[in-house]
Amino acid sequence: MTRTLCLAQDPDSDALLAADPLALLFGMLLDQQIPMEKAFKGPKVIADRMGALDVHRIAEAPEAEFVAIASEPPAIHRFPGSMAKRLQTLARFLIEHYDGAVENVWTREDPDGKEVLRRLKELPGFGDQKARIFLALLGKQLGVEPRGWRAAAGAYGEKDSRRSVADVVDAKSLSEVREFKKAAKAAAKQG
Repeated sequence: MTRTLCLAQDPDSDALLAADPLALLFGMLLDQQIPMEKAFKGPKVIADRMGALDVHRIAEAPEAEFVAIASEPPAIHRFPGSMAKRLQTLARFLIEHYDGAVENVWTREDPDGKEVLRRLKELPGFGDQKARIFLALLGKQLGVEPRGWRAAAGAYGEKDSRRSVADVVDAKSLSEVREFKKAAKAAAKQG
């Protein structure tokens, strides 16, 4: 079954995200300090510039060359140089630990949700929150539902929530997630 994603709010970028786990993982890594849509368009931009999104080519590319690819206007991120380096570090980690196959993170040895979360947290650039959000994204939108995934994802795994990228399925839900984040930020300021 082909999944439809609406994270980049761009049909071609979203099609790549739905078809290629590396693209989805890269988009999640890029999703910081820029609008979500731009972050999740980044993998398609890289794929277009390199002719494909290939974990080995990205890992083996000379750093300066990959930074130039990421920095070419429109850049993939507001900090294209540092993010290019992070993407290469992630690509190398995936090759070293998961044979370059991203889906091995959540399929190798039939892990439960807690184990998938542990593996995600080990990925370079993935802290606890990003790992929980990605686990929720896998479960809610891609049908990757290891035993106990909702509990492992915490609040991000809640059914029908509007907390994160895991809950964005269209422009309306994107707006709802942004409102939730705005309200949470305001509440945090008030202490």
